[in-house]
Amino acid sequence: MERHFDVEMKQLKERLLYMGDLADKMIHYAIQGLVERNPELFKEVEKREKEINFLHIEIDDRCIRLLALSQPMAADLRFITAGMKINSELERIGDLAINITQNGTEYLKEVQLKPLIDIPHMAQITQKMLEDGLDSFVNKDTQLAKSILLRDDDVDGLRDQLFRELLTFMISDPATIKRALTLILIARNLERIGDHATNIAEDVIFMVLGKDVRHHVEEKEVTSASG
Repeated sequence: MERHFDVEMKQLKERLLYMGDLADKMIHYAIQGLVERNPELFKEVEKREKEINFLHIEIDDRCIRLLALSQPMAADLRFITAGMKINSELERIGDLAINITQNGTEYLKEVQLKPLIDIPHMAQITQKMLEDGLDSFVNKDTQLAKSILLRDDDVDGLRDQLFRELLTFMISDPATIKRALTLILIARNLERIGDHATNIAEDVIFMVLGKDVRHHVEEKEVTSASG
């Protein structure tokens, strides 16, 4: 028979994965609505916002209860604290998906400025980062988590590339400024989703190895040691 604590930990993991799936779908529908110019798909994002906000509170409560009543040690303590952090990252990803639908609603009121290539590509990368982050959490896979940290640069690169392209539109024709700025905001939201997926990967590394890799701490330590 499983201990009550083990059952609670298993349920915590399941709720986090369910929340992650909701966040993933919110990104998907937000970008699909933009690409297909179908604002009805934005409603699919809005439908999931209340549930993800409810889960945010529920999961925090679960974690606090486990910390208070079970007094977990070492690995279990890191798992619960990582769970709390990941919970917050997922809630923020949901908020950013909502931001994309709000910007997308404004963009769809105008004639399309350009074929959407970079933004769907950014979304594809960030969704995969999120999915892999959750997989690395479940499987305690630090190698997969570390691979996510590297992909964040790809997202940043696509954002910069899109910004340069849109800047040329705005300079050559001021009538494009509103639409170009809206696309820049959407790209910025996707970049921030990538940042939150990266944070999840960093939380997994800390959970498994007890090593803090935020802000490239590892690199700083190597540099200071060699200096």
